[in-house]
Amino acid sequence: MLDIKFIRENKDIVQAGAKKKHVIIDIEKLVALDDERLKILKEVEDLRAEVNKVSNDISRNQDSALKVQLIEEMRVVKEDIKKKEEKLKATMEEWQKLMLQVPNVPDISVPEGESDEENVEVRVWGEKPVFNFTPKDHIALLESLDLADFERGAKVSGFRGYFMKNDGALLFFALWQYFLDYFVAQGYTPMIVPSLVRKEALMGTGYIPGGEEDLYRTQDGDYLAGTAEVATMSYFSGEILAKESLPKKIIAFSPCFRREAGAHGKDVKGIIRVHEFFKLEQVLICEAKHEISAKSHEEITSHVENLIQELKLPYRIVSNCGGDLGLGQVKKYDLEVWIPSQNKYRETHSASYFHDFQTRRLNIRYKDEDGKLKYTHSLNNTAVATSRLPAAILENYQQADGSIKIPEVLRKYMGGREFIK
Repeated sequence: MLDIKFIRENKDIVQAGAKKKHVIIDIEKLVALDDERLKILKEVEDLRAEVNKVSNDISRNQDSALKVQLIEEMRVVKEDIKKKEEKLKATMEEWQKLMLQVPNVPDISVPEGESDEENVEVRVWGEKPVFNFTPKDHIALLESLDLADFERGAKVSGFRGYFMKNDGALLFFALWQYFLDYFVAQGYTPMIVPSLVRKEALMGTGYIPGGEEDLYRTQDGDYLAGTAEVATMSYFSGEILAKESLPKKIIAFSPCFRREAGAHGKDVKGIIRVHEFFKLEQVLICEAKHEISAKSHEEITSHVENLIQELKLPYRIVSNCGGDLGLGQVKKYDLEVWIPSQNKYRETHSASYFHDFQTRRLNIRYKDEDGKLKYTHSLNNTAVATSRLPAAILENYQQADGSIKIPEVLRKYMGGREFIK
């Protein structure tokens, strides 16, 4: 959520930012509604002050007739207050609804574009594998090596359900531990966080309103989150953090759930697009300075680049265009790993920074050197999401005899073995 004062003082910038994100919002209407809100609020406060003043006069006045007159006058005023309060409530509800729809202003470096097809390549790393045999896709590899069971997955869990087993399961555990070890060594605090969250947590992180169709909702009205970022950010909601404790760097683990609404027909088989998966997520909370956010954004991106390079997987970094940014994101990079069977790069990591968009909603603040309370800035990036990265490893490391060469950095987590056979 943006500050209404910022919106009022920068209407053209906010409207241009919404246009770049291809978000339809009428900023002039919001400002007019805010004028109305402030006008009614002042009227209510003035009438309340009048009632308080006259109430004091009544208590001090000895004239009974005058007391009766003043009481009757105040009865009329109180009725007027009640009507204005009802009007204020309705105006506030409309104002808050519009405020939640205002997108954050994207960074000037964000490229123009309407969809992910217009994201701009920033850099490329690694050599794509060249096979002297006909390579298989990850689905065939998983099934031929008895690493997953999709038929029973569908029987138990339905569409996009799956079981990982044998070395397939061990590969998941190996990746979690490999990434976790790295981030703990970098000073990140490890956390296991809830997937079951309240609506307020999703509103605070910007997934509601707008992303409801991709969320699973429980009978009690709670939701299953699609990323550990939701619970981790909400962990600090309503708190004033010590400035000395910033930045807070957390590596959070959780199951994740996504309905994949609108993705019917895309990746219907395999483990690239599933309803339930597991993820380690980087979450960073820092001071309210753009230069710190921008620098931290590069840092959280470089962490996963280092790890993917150690895994020796070819990848590229793209800068997401305006139309491919979420409501709260100022800027986002996607890291996309090469998938040989699809002959293209597929997104495995998304690194974003938000300025105070999330923390203003969640009321996460700190006291600056000048003694003023400020909203912190927030960032996040995938550390590792299983199952997309395992799919990339299987396809890039497959051998002519049908086995999978285990990346060197993962072997210590898989009994020291060199191959999955």
